[in-house]
Amino acid sequence: MAAFWSVAAAVSCFKLLLLPSYKSTDFHVHRNWLAITNSLPVRKWYFEDTSEWTLDYPPLFAWFEYCLSILAGFFDPEMLKVENIDYVSEATVVFQRLSVIVTDLLYIYAVKEIYNYFSSLRKNVGDTEDILQSPPLILAAILLTNFGLIIIDHIHFQYNGFLYGILLLSVVRILQGHNMAAAFCFAVLLNFKHIFLYIAPAYFIYLLRCYVFTSNEDGSLRWRSFSPLRLIGLGVIVVGVFTLSFGPFIILGQVPQVLSRLFPFKRGLCHAYWAPNFWAIYNIADKTLAVAGTRLRLIEAGNQSASMTGGLVQEFQHIVLPSIPPLVTFILSAISMLPALYTLWSRPRGGQTFLRALTLCAFGSFMFGWHVHEKAVLMIIIPLSLLAIDKKKDAQIYLIMSTIGHYSLFPLLFTQFETPIKICLLAFTSLYAFTGIANIFRLPWSYTSLPLLSTLESLYIVGIVPLELYNSVIHHCLGLTYKLPFLPLLLTSIYCAIGVTYCWLKFYWITLHDKSKQKQS
Repeated sequence: MAAFWSVAAAVSCFKLLLLPSYKSTDFHVHRNWLAITNSLPVRKWYFEDTSEWTLDYPPLFAWFEYCLSILAGFFDPEMLKVENIDYVSEATVVFQRLSVIVTDLLYIYAVKEIYNYFSSLRKNVGDTEDILQSPPLILAAILLTNFGLIIIDHIHFQYNGFLYGILLLSVVRILQGHNMAAAFCFAVLLNFKHIFLYIAPAYFIYLLRCYVFTSNEDGSLRWRSFSPLRLIGLGVIVVGVFTLSFGPFIILGQVPQVLSRLFPFKRGLCHAYWAPNFWAIYNIADKTLAVAGTRLRLIEAGNQSASMTGGLVQEFQHIVLPSIPPLVTFILSAISMLPALYTLWSRPRGGQTFLRALTLCAFGSFMFGWHVHEKAVLMIIIPLSLLAIDKKKDAQIYLIMSTIGHYSLFPLLFTQFETPIKICLLAFTSLYAFTGIANIFRLPWSYTSLPLLSTLESLYIVGIVPLELYNSVIHHCLGLTYKLPFLPLLLTSIYCAIGVTYCWLKFYWITLHDKSKQKQS
């Protein structure tokens, strides 16, 4: 346990060094939310629009901002004025940065619970406190040093750490068999950030199948085991949390207004910076066909639109391929989850099956969801890491997915000051992950490939180096910074989309193949 706390302390100290780093618009978003919740009555929270950074998170997060605003007043009362749009002061920066670091304590606690759980499973194996040998400690270090959480929260600026802490607490309660506690944690999480609705189907199926119903010794469903009391208990917990969260807005009759803020569908299919998913490939295919059609004089040059590569959040129409409405993305996301959910329902094998279904739900929503943010890749990487210390095939996918998924976040930090930080940090965390996981499975390093990876997979990972060299140096040297400003983002998104798609398909194949093998045995 001493080694765990040493890693946690070291990571926290490193976060303090990032206080003067670049701040994105999300910094101003959360500063404005502090002002809204502190200066205005509750009835105006979801109507306030003085700034473009309107409140668009669920009510529990609004109350979280309100609690922070009470402390913020001791640092700089000016940050709590709604009319001070884009207000920045040294005290404001210090407060907001420290608030993220302090709330990360919940994430550290959740990782400790994960560490304790996996240590308890291996108590007779003779685990040591060696950070390069002990599987539970390696997993804990991987989670604590997660590249994405560090750069998104402590440079770019958001509050993802404590949210993923709640998610990990919910997961570990599932692994421990404490299903009611898991349901409570997840209900709380949904009321902090609604993006986690994407993985809610995994919770619904698992709790219904493994808690409300029970199984025979062979794993088959016992229909007569249905427990109305357990179903009611789960319902009371979930409805209770949502009632406490939305209660004031139900009384005020503002639920439609709150929901309109939470689910805006006028932002377009893709985020300004394309997430590395199916729609990035779809967009570039449309663009390629449009260029080819223009040169072959099949399409008039005036019909082409550059809006989708303009780096703006807006709706746009595809030129050759059909334009995609929100309903299509919802249907494709649901279809992509169905095999995983069916596997979870038909052959539940404890927490590991739940973790696989949860990860595949995150994969499906990331691949096909509407207006997916690149930051949502963490919803895949963090649960997947819990599987990486158990099976080689899962570890292989994790190493590819974490490396390429974290690299896809590079464009979030576009200033030169942060370039060496993000490169060195990704190199360090990736090297540790490869080394630690290779040690778990006792696999040596090779001159021809990375541990656990094939030669082709290794070449793909190494391909990040020339890609980043072009994005950081060559693109500027060629004078294309102003002519083609979106090109590095496009190249990064497409390159990473290939890797994410490969990991999704391979992880799905492994999950379904394991199911078929169990049926044959």
